[in-house]
Amino acid sequence: MKIKEAILYIPNLLSIGRIILIPLFIYLLFIPTNTARLWALIVFAIASLTDLLDGWSARKLNQESELGEFLDPLADKFLVVSTLIALLLLDPLISFWMVLIIVGRDVLITFMRYLAIKINATLRTSRFGKVKTAFQMGSIVIIIMIYMVRTKGVHIDEATSVFDMMNSSHPEKWYIVAPYWIMFVVTILTAISGLRYLYSNRDLFVEYLKKNKEKNED
Repeated sequence: MKIKEAILYIPNLLSIGRIILIPLFIYLLFIPTNTARLWALIVFAIASLTDLLDGWSARKLNQESELGEFLDPLADKFLVVSTLIALLLLDPLISFWMVLIIVGRDVLITFMRYLAIKINATLRTSRFGKVKTAFQMGSIVIIIMIYMVRTKGVHIDEATSVFDMMNSSHPEKWYIVAPYWIMFVVTILTAISGLRYLYSNRDLFVEYLKKNKEKNED
């Protein structure tokens, strides 16, 4: 199937739309008003909804394509990773190592997809990966809502650790530390998902090295 034809499929247009919404969402998220963050939340919810609709519409309309198989997870990764980086910049208590693990997992899966294409193999996926993505998006919605609930003008000292904040008498400490612990759970689930992908597709690396060796010998 030609790419020009597949790109006009409704599921692929939804995936492209999800990518297009990312800059608008990030822009609204960084405006320090509840009105702007409410709109950011709405935009993110719409983008997340397209993730459900593109897969459903592909099956319902019989418009599944190789382009769609590439665009759908790519759009998910762009949306989640760009949002997590934005949250890292917004909240000094969210740790860099969390975002690093999440981004690293997505880079790993993208590399494995590349290997699978190179040797004409199929990357084994699982329902857990979709559950992980849904949990990530749901967690982001909750974190943005927490930002909106925080009293205007609350200041977090960048030298403050999440554990110091938990032991403090700050009247809003749970609103402040909640994003950290939500991100912690997201990071653990993402790491588990990455390890499951590695284990399920462990033969992929062996097959790639084997075919690459045979090619060099020829």
